[in-house]
Amino acid sequence: MSDVIEVKFEDLGLTKPLEKMTQKELREMCMEKLPQITGASGKSKEELVAIIKELFGIEDTEPTPAELNKENILKLKAQMRDLKTKRAEATNRKAREIERRKISKLKKKTRRLAKIV
Repeated sequence: MSDVIEVKFEDLGLTKPLEKMTQKELREMCMEKLPQITGASGKSKEELVAIIKELFGIEDTEPTPAELNKENILKLKAQMRDLKTKRAEATNRKAREIERRKISKLKKKTRRLAKIV
């Protein structure tokens, strides 16, 4: 008899997607239901998700929001760099403050674009 235990992805009884599970939940699942994954207690969430997906042959075909909006994000970051140079060249405090606020708004926009679901 072999020590290899055959486990199907459906047999895990997941209530939510792997990416939405916490690191603690992933570790517990690996230790209890997936004995072929060793060293689960010392791995990060990203490593555990990657190992589980590799084990069951799951591929990520869906692009992330950051990948979808990459062009827009890069344009906004270029604008931010321009504003930072203008801010450095500004002579009075009011002009620097205005540029700082514009940069802050652009930062928030880039974060929102990367986060859109």
